[in-house]
Amino acid sequence: MPGASLPETPQNALRAVSAGTRWVICLCADWCGLCRDYSLVFRELALRYPDSRFVWLDIEDEADLVGDLEVETFPTLLIADVAGTRFFGPLTPHAQTLSRLLDSLEHSDTMTVPHLPSTRALLRALEAAPQHRAGA
Repeated sequence: MPGASLPETPQNALRAVSAGTRWVICLCADWCGLCRDYSLVFRELALRYPDSRFVWLDIEDEADLVGDLEVETFPTLLIADVAGTRFFGPLTPHAQTLSRLLDSLEHSDTMTVPHLPSTRALLRALEAAPQHRAGA
């Protein structure tokens, strides 16, 4: 039926999110000096992993996008794809640490955790807002 939308279920909630796309989202705050220092490292890694979509989000400036995601410390990383959440938590702000994590997730059979509703909402919003991607 034209104009009808699919019900919100885990199977179709991320239908708009590109299949095979890995999202690497740094949740930070502008007032955090550690985050500001990490910003350049994060953007450089985005160039090294062109098949992933890197996003830098200030949780205060972009509170509407972040929604109900709980961020306890900075920087917090969310790594997800259409299948689920691969990593969500704080990460030491070093290029080698993030690079090792990304490489290990790419080459492992580690199970994903089903997305929380807040994660699904964030990914859908980011898919529709390319200006938030690193290098955009």
